[in-house]
Amino acid sequence: MNTILKANWNYPTTIWAGPGRIAELPAACTSLGIARPLLVTDEGLRDAPMVRAALARVPGSGLFAGVRGNPVAANIEAGLAAYRSGKHDGVIAFGGGSALDAGKVIAFMSGQTRPLWDFEDIGDWWTRADRRGIAPVIAVPTTAGTGSEVGRAGVVINEATHQKKIIFHPQMMPGIVISDPELTVGLPAAITAATGIDAFVHCFEAFCAPGFHPLADGIALEGMRLIQAYLPRACDNGGDIEARSRMLAAASMGATAFQKGLGGVHAIAHPVGAYFNTHHGLTNAILLPYVIVHNRPTIETQLAVIARTLNLVGEPYSAVLEWVLAFRKRLNIPHTLAEIGVPIADSDTIGREAALDPSAAGNPLPTDAATYARLFRSAVKGDLALAG
Repeated sequence: MNTILKANWNYPTTIWAGPGRIAELPAACTSLGIARPLLVTDEGLRDAPMVRAALARVPGSGLFAGVRGNPVAANIEAGLAAYRSGKHDGVIAFGGGSALDAGKVIAFMSGQTRPLWDFEDIGDWWTRADRRGIAPVIAVPTTAGTGSEVGRAGVVINEATHQKKIIFHPQMMPGIVISDPELTVGLPAAITAATGIDAFVHCFEAFCAPGFHPLADGIALEGMRLIQAYLPRACDNGGDIEARSRMLAAASMGATAFQKGLGGVHAIAHPVGAYFNTHHGLTNAILLPYVIVHNRPTIETQLAVIARTLNLVGEPYSAVLEWVLAFRKRLNIPHTLAEIGVPIADSDTIGREAALDPSAAGNPLPTDAATYARLFRSAVKGDLALAG
């Protein structure tokens, strides 16, 4: 007998999508009542022409470009100082996932009196926030990966504990997203590939996560199909606007879908990124096949649907795994964590932190710390058999 459960489904993001839409940044500010925005971006985009052009479009805007690749609490504090000293009234979060996360958290914290970690995504901690103290956000993604532009949370590293913490509040969701593929044209092929497979992992893990969420499932499947079709094109020709636009859509779809949940790939990737400062998307891309092997006993049904969606032939598990391995190779993604400088020595620590990570709750196969440590070792060594 099927059981119908109660659930809450939320998909309210406003997205202005298409080439040249960045020209509408002033209209977005007006729509949200922002007169003096702080543009938050990462260190690498500080002097980028597209950042300078965005600032020029909005008189009275300020710039904070102090976000590192994996944001830490000190980045948020520095951004808050810039926000308050400049008397800003809103945030333009501009860049990849790190800049988007940091921008959202800065806007969220701008009017709070409690410390940052009081708003970690635990239970109903988000209700501690003063809603009146949350500034409006415009999100402008320049990579197609995390989908942070449509999310209600930001990931920040607590350097004291080496843990990635999720700061959450429903009102952190940007009021307007400007999804302009022209801003992603200059992205190198390697970053395009890593961020693109990150989006695929979001869709894949969301679809395989337990629970009834047909909206998320449908979006996740279409996101995977778009990435299969368009990510190689975007990597081969960075100026392919159609491919770039489809990848931006797929990235937003992945983050929309993972409201349903994530899983073991993210559970391991979060501590790996916190301890070794690895690129999040690339870490996910490397880990994916190892977690597929591990989760096989509980995802056979989902793999059959994914195989049909991707038009793969043969036994679904083998077809999906072989396609993932070939797709990564086609896009020059490394096969092992060792290739990106991750040592095997800290496997017990990574396993323990992975088991504690919020993403672990969405893994379809319950997994303990010792098993996560083994999965981590398998990915460092490149031994898929060790993951089974």
